[in-house]
This record gives sequence, C-alpha cells and structure tokens, in this order.
Amino acid sequence: MSRKVVRTSKFRHVFGQAVKADQCYDDIRISQMTWDSCFCSVNPKFVAMIVDASGGGAFMVLPLNKTGRIDMSYPTVCGHTGPILDIEFCPHNDNIIASSSEDCSVMIWEIPDGGLITSLTDPVVKLEGHSKRVGILSWHPTAHNVLMSAGCDNVVILWNVARGEAVVRIDSVHHDLIYSACWNRDGSKILTTCKDKTMRVLDPRKGTVLSEKEKPHEGSRPVRAVFVSNDKILSTGFSRMSERQVALWDSDFKEPLTLQELDTSSGVLLPFFDPDTGVVYLCGKGDSSIRYFEVTDEAPYVHYLSMYSSKESQKGMGYMPKRGLEVNKCEIARFYKLHERKCEPIVMTVPRKSDLFQEDLYPDTIGPEPSVEADDWFQGKNAPPILISLKDGFVATTKAKEFKVHKSLLKTTTAAAVSQQDNSGEVQSLRKEVKDLKAAIDELIKRVSELESKH
Repeated sequence: MSRKVVRTSKFRHVFGQAVKADQCYDDIRISQMTWDSCFCSVNPKFVAMIVDASGGGAFMVLPLNKTGRIDMSYPTVCGHTGPILDIEFCPHNDNIIASSSEDCSVMIWEIPDGGLITSLTDPVVKLEGHSKRVGILSWHPTAHNVLMSAGCDNVVILWNVARGEAVVRIDSVHHDLIYSACWNRDGSKILTTCKDKTMRVLDPRKGTVLSEKEKPHEGSRPVRAVFVSNDKILSTGFSRMSERQVALWDSDFKEPLTLQELDTSSGVLLPFFDPDTGVVYLCGKGDSSIRYFEVTDEAPYVHYLSMYSSKESQKGMGYMPKRGLEVNKCEIARFYKLHERKCEPIVMTVPRKSDLFQEDLYPDTIGPEPSVEADDWFQGKNAPPILISLKDGFVATTKAKEFKVHKSLLKTTTAAAVSQQDNSGEVQSLRKEVKDLKAAIDELIKRVSELESKH
C-alpha cells in the first residue's frame, strides 16, 4: 500500500500575523469608492492610502513609523477634481508617487522625506490624454520614468513622465473596459485582461498583440492576471457558476497548465506574485482572508500553502517591496490591509530558529536602481532589473542620495514650475511698486496745482 508523500517546501509553514494595535494606522477614513484597485501603495519609506474627500479626490501619505491614531487634520495630497481610483509609488524613487482619477488625469507627486507638513495640491507633472476616468497605473519595472495608465476609454497609454508626454497610445486593441494591466519582469511585455473576455500579451512599444486567450475563465465577472516565473501567466476569475478560480498558463495560451476552483465568494481576487520565492498571494476585495500558493515548474504547478484569516474584511491591500522587509525575522512578505477606519500591517513569516541571514529565503532581489532610461527603452532597448543583496537588511533605503541623479529630469520640471511661480511673484511686486509710484506722483501733482492756485 503506497503512502501519500507530503511535498517538501520551505514555504509550507509560512504563517501570517497582524501586528499589535499600536503599530496600526488608526482613524483614517478609507475611500468608499467601488473600484477594484488596491487603494494602497507602500515602499520602505511611506504608506499611501486613498481616503474619502469632499469636493474631489485625496490620498494620504504617512511615513512608515507614524503609527497610532492619525489626526483628522493631517495633510493629504488633494489636487484631483474627481475621486482617486489608483495610486502607485515609483519603484526607482521612494519619494515619487503617481495617482489616477475620475477627472481623466494622471498626476505625479513628490513627497518630502519626512512626510507632508501641509496639504499638497500642485503635482510635479500632470499627464492628460485619457477621455474617461483612469483606473489603472503601473510603473515600468526597469526603465526610469516610464508609466503605464489604462482608462475606461479602453486605451492604454505609456508615458515618458520626465517629459510629461504620451509616447505610445494603444487604442485599437481593447473593445471594452480593461480590468488589469501589468508588466513582465524586464518590462518587455504587457499583460492585460478585459471585459471582452480576452486576456492579451502585448508588445508595449508597437502596441501589437503577441498572443491572446478568449475566455480564460468562463464566468462574466472580472478577470485579473499577472506574469509569474519564466513568463508563465497566472489568472484569477470566475466559473459559469460564479465560483472563484485560479489558473496557470504557458505563454502560448493553448490549455491551462492547471485550473483550480477556490470558493463561491463574489470579491475579485487581486494576485501579488513574489518572483524571489515563487509564492503568489491572492487577496479578495471584501474578503477577510489572504490565500497563498507556491508556483513551481512541475505538475500540478500551483500548490496551495495556507491561508491567513481574520474577522474584518479588507477594502484594499498594499504590498511591500522585498527591500522593505525585516530579513532578520524571516519575513518574506508584508501586506497593508485597509479596513473602513484603519490600515493594519500583516506580516508573512517563515518559522526558523536561527537569527542568521537565510540565503535560501532571500536570493538577490530587484533594487531601486533603474537599468535603462526612458528614451532608450522607447527606442527598443530592454534590460533586466538590477539586483541587490538583502544580506545587510535594510540597505536599500539608505541609497536615497543616489536617486538625485535620476530625479534630475523631474527636478527640471519642478524647477521650471517653481521659477515660473517665482517670476510671477516678482512681476506682481514690481507692478505694485509702479502703482505706488504712480499714486505718489499723482499726489505730488495735485499738491503743486493746489499751491499754484493759492498764489
């Protein structure tokens, strides 16, 4: 009689744990918008959350260490005239964040190192090119200053942020609302899912379809997809009976390598893939759990690991880049779960007894340095991401000084705007002086004429 052998995996015992109450961010009114984006973005310096705002859209940016109760009067980023639908920090500069809104625009903001002191209303760059609300943002993983946006006008635009211009406009491929859009590891391909029930892999610079799959999931509800290892594709969707599914595809899209049914909940599953560990985390909007699976090269390819459950449902989810984790505690992922009135970090840990650096858990990971400039990338140059070692832990955040070189293009835009403001201020003060002089001359003429009339 053959015994079933349990598959060995170093991630089999990964467990999720919420942090203590005093390490949460409390009293934040998270946005009530019904949109299937994460509503949260994090990096080793800041956590940003879309919040409720009257008279337009706003999001809050907090330094990671500013935990506890957040004052109602805490400054926000509030330059949009419509509700904000998506935000994402730039992977190459922890102080730059992009936001998209119902007002059809995309804005780029620069957050000062210590966080905001006053509310921010003027963006560094404003990108206008969509004719309907913009619901998806994604920075290029390796090219500096390249941003992808997708709107409800069924158009995908690739921007050169430093120049503030739309370089590529993909407007004839999608015939309905775009559900998701993401890059592969080196940013040489784009993967989109759409309401027309088709999943497509595109050449981002030509805007052409490389491969596509109709009805990756039979159901009519939204499908999400991400690139996983070796350009395989993992998708989440619904069956005809509205059961939630997860599937893995080869790039040729013939048949799914595996297709698993999970449950009958109605929330869209947001996938977060960690290329270093091969673990994918599925967070359902409105769920109170995070499932995680290991993606491998041998059948059945997607192996269920475990599930983190809590009592309260999540309104959104932020995912910390690998360089922001505490490696001495064997932390392999950290999520920032949005409740109705707070943000709660959840730590995923591999149980290990040793305090030493675990090389098998932390291979070299994507660092903050871009490997290609925007102009070179748009001309056809691809480059793999520049990797860094996490052996000394939190090193990446001390490299902020190096970002100044890469921020130069953005800085010039900011400097130009500032100098314009300064110039306009000078002109106004000169005009005031001239006005005062005129008034003084008029007064002198009046007094002279009065004296003359007396004599």
